[in-house]
Amino acid sequence: MDMPVKPINTAALEGDGLGCHTGNDQMLAAAQSAGKSEVLQRYAQDYPIPDGAGPHDQPQSMCPAFGSLRVGLRMRRTATILSGSACCVYGLTFTSHFYGAKRSVGYVPFNSESLVTGKLFEDIREAVHQQADPALYDTVVIINLCVPTASGVPLQLLPKVINGVRIIGIDVPGFGVPTHAEAKDVLAGAMLKVARGEAESGPVARPRGGVSDKPTVSLLGEMFPADPMVIGGLLEPLGLAAGPAVPTREWRELYAALDCAAVAAIHPFYTASVREFTAAGRAIVPSAPVGHDGTEAWLQAIGRACNVGQAQIDAAKNRFLPVIKAVLAKTPIRGRITVSGYEGSELLVARLLIESGADVPYVGSACPKTPWSAPDLEWLQARGVHVQYRASLEQDIAAVREFQPDLAIGTTPVVQAAKQATIPALYFTNLISARPLMGPAGAGSLAQVINTAMANKARFEQMREFFGDVGDGDQAGVWEDKPVLRPEFRAETRRQVIKMIKRRKADEMI
Repeated sequence: MDMPVKPINTAALEGDGLGCHTGNDQMLAAAQSAGKSEVLQRYAQDYPIPDGAGPHDQPQSMCPAFGSLRVGLRMRRTATILSGSACCVYGLTFTSHFYGAKRSVGYVPFNSESLVTGKLFEDIREAVHQQADPALYDTVVIINLCVPTASGVPLQLLPKVINGVRIIGIDVPGFGVPTHAEAKDVLAGAMLKVARGEAESGPVARPRGGVSDKPTVSLLGEMFPADPMVIGGLLEPLGLAAGPAVPTREWRELYAALDCAAVAAIHPFYTASVREFTAAGRAIVPSAPVGHDGTEAWLQAIGRACNVGQAQIDAAKNRFLPVIKAVLAKTPIRGRITVSGYEGSELLVARLLIESGADVPYVGSACPKTPWSAPDLEWLQARGVHVQYRASLEQDIAAVREFQPDLAIGTTPVVQAAKQATIPALYFTNLISARPLMGPAGAGSLAQVINTAMANKARFEQMREFFGDVGDGDQAGVWEDKPVLRPEFRAETRRQVIKMIKRRKADEMI
């Protein structure tokens, strides 16, 4: 069926860097007028940002498109192509290899002429045809970055299948998808939708590892590799088995994920994926088996969702809960800890820390509030914890300053700010979420690294005492002479910036 093609919107090309610095509002308006209103409205519903949140209403994380790119690069027999400004593609490619990607990232370059004339779309179509080799790939994923999305490059007009290879085109603009974590869901949800349609149409391929003889529980979220195995052990006395984790590592695993008894929303922000599982008639179970209380509630919820008898559920609890309680008592954590991050598991980590004995006054997550984190939110708030969804960097740093913790867990700039204030700190992504969190294995996994970090407080104080204020603020770096502050220069720059902002607002009113 032919679809009408709206003309390319040249507004996305205005400003510096082929539109990269035009601004979110202008890019959003350009994309809407170029035919992207439907997809952007869906993103606004799936990944909401509170109204009136101020200048930092979008959490500061890496480029959101990295999430979708990461999902594609981790899948077997899947090719991933980017369409966007060269600087963006370079940064995304660099980051993907930094995080262990072992395959090439495709790129369809463009300039003002090819974008405005529609040649870019033809170049994308040609690239997709060249990549669609069934001997090498099951799927080719093409991702529009900010400028192609704002310009209305119509990936929806690409063929759905070429030579038996699925073609999946998605828009992942920074002005439409708030965090890279949620961008994982953009691609995972798109793939589940296609896989669900294929499964409903007829027989599909079996998973590489075969089909379980027990009802399965599919897992939503990227987890430490041991966690799915631990969850499988928790499910075994219920007569259940752990299904694939979504995002999956292979296309055929999507069919197995859909063919489940229930879905465990371990990470609660996979809204598009939940929509596909719900359409397939699968129950969604929130939270995760972390700590004693979390594991008890999760086993009960999973058992009910899968029609397991109460006696069998109680037997599973009696098997695991005493072990978890013993491990938590054996590996205590004593101290005040603030937690922040953009992975989506921040509330789970906070629960585990509190059950280990820590005082956690603040949890910040760049991800949004959803129904699937409600049990964790209620549990934390009942213990006096302030939970901040869509937390900005400024809010996370303010929490560190207010609560003066013995340890700050957070993103790189939060860790930097804490250490500058002689507060020990750990990077959430590499040092916390890269450890088992579920069941008995997760109960004592954080104690050693956290207690070791908190014990370093004296070292930070010694360094601060030794270096003093050298290198702080305007004096950072290496200088032959002491820098001379020129407040009049700052005042003039501020005046020019205010003038420029007023001129832009006046232009918008015309």
